[in-house]
Amino acid sequence: MVCLSRNINATPPSKIRHQFYIPAVPAGTMKKLTLLLVLVLVSSAYAAPMSAPRIHLKDGTSTNWAGYAVETSLAKPQSAVTDVKGSWTVPAADCSVTPTAYSSFWIGIDGYSSNTVEQIGTDSDCSSGKPQYYAWYEMYPKFPSNLRMTVKPGDVMTAEVKYNANGKFLLTITDTTTGASFSTTQNGKSAKRSSAEWIAEAPSSGGVLPLADFGTAQFQGASATLNGHTGTISDTSWQKDALTMATSSGVTKALPSSLSPDGSAFSVTWQHS
Repeated sequence: MVCLSRNINATPPSKIRHQFYIPAVPAGTMKKLTLLLVLVLVSSAYAAPMSAPRIHLKDGTSTNWAGYAVETSLAKPQSAVTDVKGSWTVPAADCSVTPTAYSSFWIGIDGYSSNTVEQIGTDSDCSSGKPQYYAWYEMYPKFPSNLRMTVKPGDVMTAEVKYNANGKFLLTITDTTTGASFSTTQNGKSAKRSSAEWIAEAPSSGGVLPLADFGTAQFQGASATLNGHTGTISDTSWQKDALTMATSSGVTKALPSSLSPDGSAFSVTWQHS
């Protein structure tokens, strides 16, 4: 997907989608992938069908995600994730730079190597030069649900997405600054439970939307449970991927920092819309 121009009409929050990881593939790499796909298609005409190779590198780039993802194996994910937790400080949107733009901050399960996502978070958006802040949850590909929770810049949000068996997920978010909280149990029987994420996102509405200037977003208290083991992002029981948000032409949109010494905290800094 490509970024839309920044002078688009304001998109209502109900139309915004928080999607799965979309790799930013450079033009030169795209040519190689096209050639590889042609070779796969040609060979499949003379042999048993084969699936296309999964091209996924650590320290990846994405057109819509920045932050961190973990899997038991980046090359061969498993249905292993049962819990993800984390906190973040709601960043202030600078609408003088991008009068109509959007930014989402969330924790969740799936989406990194699957096309479903179970997630809960907040937005710091700009609508015709005015900042807007709100909380939401989404069981992608279903549409998101916005919460009746007042959210302000500087509020510290703590959230959890927990798998409760039989395809049910408990999603919880608490504004620790005000004490307001919300929880819901949702069905997600098609969820792969293959990854856990802590993400700053450029959401979508028919394509990836312009990224609001959110300055720097701080994430902390990050942990996940995979195969019954709980640890931080840097736990050696799994593999991690630091994701930089960038355009296909290589312009960096948002950049994650290195992890804290215990692997539970990092920041994401806005670079470009």
